[in-house]
Amino acid sequence: MVDAVNPDNVWPPFGAFSMAVIQGDGQIVHLKGQVSLDKNGDIVGSNDMHVQVRTVLENIRDVLTSMGGDMRDVVSLVHYATDIEKFMGAGDIRKEFFVAPYPVTTTVQVEQLYHPDLLIEITAIAEIPRDRFRRPLGSRLGPL
Repeated sequence: MVDAVNPDNVWPPFGAFSMAVIQGDGQIVHLKGQVSLDKNGDIVGSNDMHVQVRTVLENIRDVLTSMGGDMRDVVSLVHYATDIEKFMGAGDIRKEFFVAPYPVTTTVQVEQLYHPDLLIEITAIAEIPRDRFRRPLGSRLGPL
């Protein structure tokens, strides 16, 4: 069984996707690609890569926190950047969120994301240990 997770403290999905998907007993969590949106779905840091990277990583952290996880649980990231050089220039921000051993990453440059003011989208896979994992309460939770 797969459950969808849409925490109340993160912007609500506006299409056919969930913020995260819990697989099996809940240890493996697949997060939807996050972009730089606030809780209301408004863009944060239009055309500012540093602000957007920070906001995206905060969104990932908040989705994981809603299930008892944290950034140490992230095992894989995929970055979709509209400008790889600008994204690489924001690497110092990633170091605020991750410690060794770092998650595996893939970074690709894309022509555009769904809104022209968005510069980065990051998707993640995490493994939350069973002793910390909890199914979120007060979340928009339901089967896929």
